[in-house]
Amino acid sequence: MSAQQASPPTTPAPDRGVVALVVGLFIALPLTLAALISPRQGVLLLIGGLMGLTLYHAAFGFTGGWRRLVQHRRGRAVRAQLAMVALAAVVFIPLLAGDIAAPRTLSGAFAPVGISVVIGAALFGLGMQLGGGCGSGTLFTVGGGSARMLITLVFFCAGALLGTAHLPWWLALPNIGTVNLGQALGSFGALFLTLGGLGILALLTLWLERRAHGTLEHAPTAPHRGLSRLLQGPWPLFAAAVSLAGLNIATLLIAGHPWSVTYGFGLWAAKIAQALGVGVADWPFWATGGNARALGSSVLNDTVSVMNFGIILGAALAAGLVGKFAPRAPLPLGSIVAAVLGGLAMGYGARLGFGCNIGALFGGIASGSLHGWLWFAAAFGGSFVGIHLRPRFGLE
Repeated sequence: MSAQQASPPTTPAPDRGVVALVVGLFIALPLTLAALISPRQGVLLLIGGLMGLTLYHAAFGFTGGWRRLVQHRRGRAVRAQLAMVALAAVVFIPLLAGDIAAPRTLSGAFAPVGISVVIGAALFGLGMQLGGGCGSGTLFTVGGGSARMLITLVFFCAGALLGTAHLPWWLALPNIGTVNLGQALGSFGALFLTLGGLGILALLTLWLERRAHGTLEHAPTAPHRGLSRLLQGPWPLFAAAVSLAGLNIATLLIAGHPWSVTYGFGLWAAKIAQALGVGVADWPFWATGGNARALGSSVLNDTVSVMNFGIILGAALAAGLVGKFAPRAPLPLGSIVAAVLGGLAMGYGARLGFGCNIGALFGGIASGSLHGWLWFAAAFGGSFVGIHLRPRFGLE
């Protein structure tokens, strides 16, 4: 058939039942949260929904992007991730340094630089290759109906709870304390160092890709344009990077802290354990401050949990729009074991490392926290090991 005679690509049929249900929830839940908790929680649910929609339609995950760079020397996804962090940093660092007026008190993603970050991030990196997704990736694939990622999420939560039990011991190990680049160098110095570091990493991916292939990989041609592409994807990676950076800035301004994922997982597991009679309220992590208040309150009061719910619903909407909700896939034993081990490693590692690829890497580096850079390096090393362990579990 000639090009002139070729039929235009067909638009996938949406799953109308899923779409109608999720749209209804996106109308009812924010109104309910606004009435019962606060309007802020309703807005954060919607921001999470937009994140889930973006993540799903762009397939914007750290796990596959890192694996593609290691195995195939293709860095397009990693460059999009670096661009996302850079865009957020341009706003985060001046805001957190007080150089830009903020409507409320803001807290950056700052954490001590020490052994716990190195071990925790390495475990997380290894786990995300076995589990098949990172913090955000687990949520948006669960929202898309993946049974395997639901297994990963359950054990992610269990690992996060175990991490809260052991965290005091890890925090007693050597560290140099929190290093806030914005305070140490000023906004200009911190931005220069942050953007320069991200730029060097982007150039390194360009060099690796050109050295291996002679040319850069082009984004695949989308089968649809205009409104069809907006609703059904796929979205360009760099458009998703801009969207996620903007949504994280909105999160900082509205929630008072950067986008976070894994704290909610530990909280969910702690509440379940408490309901089963486990005395988690006496654990040092859950006994004082905001953690104690979160444990004693509804999860709907927790900004991280509400946004996580929004991400799952946003991804479900995206999957319904493209007619791919709950895809059927075989679950061989090796894949299940890898999901269990990966989830445990990610949950435990995220607690030790003060977050995941979102809270520690994205939020940490964009905030000007040195621990974010250490997390990035250690997690990539752990991911490298995890990539080479995948065949042992029958994973591609």
